[in-house]
Amino acid sequence: MTSSVITLESTPTWAVAAVVFFLISISICIEHLLHLLAKYFNKNRRKYLIQALDKIKSELLQLGFISLLLTVGEKPIANICIPKSIGETFLPCSDPSNDSPEEAKCEEQGMVSLLSRQGMKELQYLIFVLAFFHSLSCILTFGLGMAKMRKWKSWEAETRTLEYQFSNDPRRFLLIHQTTFARRHLRFWSEHRFLRWPACFLRQFYASVSKVDYFTLRHGFITAHFSEGSTFDFQKYIKRTLEKDFGVVVGISLWVWILSMLFIFLNAHDFYNYLWLPFIPLLMLLLVGTQLQGIISRMCLESQEKSQVVRGTFLVRPSDHFFWFGWPKLLLHLMHFILFQNSFQLAFFTWTWYKFGFRSCFHRKTEDIVIRLAMGVLVQVLYGYVTLPLYALVTQMGTSMKKVIFPEKVVEGLKRWRANARRNIALKNNYTSARPSLDNNTTSINTSPSFGASPSFNLNTTHCVKFDQPSSSEYLAVGVKDEGEANSTNRETKDS
Repeated sequence: MTSSVITLESTPTWAVAAVVFFLISISICIEHLLHLLAKYFNKNRRKYLIQALDKIKSELLQLGFISLLLTVGEKPIANICIPKSIGETFLPCSDPSNDSPEEAKCEEQGMVSLLSRQGMKELQYLIFVLAFFHSLSCILTFGLGMAKMRKWKSWEAETRTLEYQFSNDPRRFLLIHQTTFARRHLRFWSEHRFLRWPACFLRQFYASVSKVDYFTLRHGFITAHFSEGSTFDFQKYIKRTLEKDFGVVVGISLWVWILSMLFIFLNAHDFYNYLWLPFIPLLMLLLVGTQLQGIISRMCLESQEKSQVVRGTFLVRPSDHFFWFGWPKLLLHLMHFILFQNSFQLAFFTWTWYKFGFRSCFHRKTEDIVIRLAMGVLVQVLYGYVTLPLYALVTQMGTSMKKVIFPEKVVEGLKRWRANARRNIALKNNYTSARPSLDNNTTSINTSPSFGASPSFNLNTTHCVKFDQPSSSEYLAVGVKDEGEANSTNRETKDS
């Protein structure tokens, strides 16, 4: 009995229309949901989340375009013939079963296709599953990070209580070992590098960010960049920083794609990848977390070496030299790779399960299945709930502050103020250039400009800015450079 393939020529038009209508409806619903989400972020002034959402949509478009290219190039790629000796190297299974029909062109030459038509269709399934898992992984990562930072909001509120101000009174002097921060980090293992690393490795599993760590890093940041006694909301700043960092890690850059192709290549049976490949994202994540914990301990040690007495509370000094190669963003690039690699491994496992069954040559042993699933879930939870919030906090201890120091309302106010200043200066210049011709007239003209700012307004001078229609009384004392950038020192922001 022969089975014939039914084409659109033999398919009822109502069936084709029904399927197409169903697919279009799903696409429109997804597009509408994304539009509502972007509208919600825009309403709440979450600029960096809008950028992250745009990146996710761009990646979905990119993966969809790759799938389209696979569909269009299905026959031309299948007609590329290679020798059987080469086609039987680096196979994912030790005893593969090839039931798919070979191209007649390659079969006549005694060769095999570079990638069969069936393989092209299976690869399209992998791309779809990857798009789904990467989007889901990004959502879970951000949700876990925000859940962790809810606790920090109560800590930030505690800094405005009389009890906190009394316990951190700058008129009080304490020995370093009397402070809670020093008792936490100055132990017998602190001064020995080979003992400090194991301790920092274990600390990320229990109380990775304690209250005293948050208070001390907050105090060091505000002391370095603001005046003493500032009421700057450090938790909101960290939250905006996390949103900006999230917009980086959700992207898929060229080097991440290259490493992912290397991951596919290493899935050959000859490499025994199931014994070591699933552990790579976890080991990299633990290494990043250990480094972040180590930075906190090293800041404590450095402050101890400079003085044995503290005024008010323990003071740490931000600096880039605590980070690898003096480059804090290196850790963010590693976390970028970890997130995509973990979602790729989960997508690859789900794809092989769906296409080849739960027990296939990709994962025949129960241990292999347990390892892949356990590593994927563990990395996802540690990444979102522990390492990413820890990174957002510790990287503020770099030499310079980030541009998200200003809330969106302040940024908009600065832009309006800068635009008004430039317009007023232009009006003054036009008035000055036109004055000689006016002097010939006998009419007396008042040369005092009537617009809002002084003609001698200098963009490099410190001014006090009051914003239009604030939700509450908001003032900003800030030194603003040309091109609208804020000075990194002697600034104070009050975000209601």
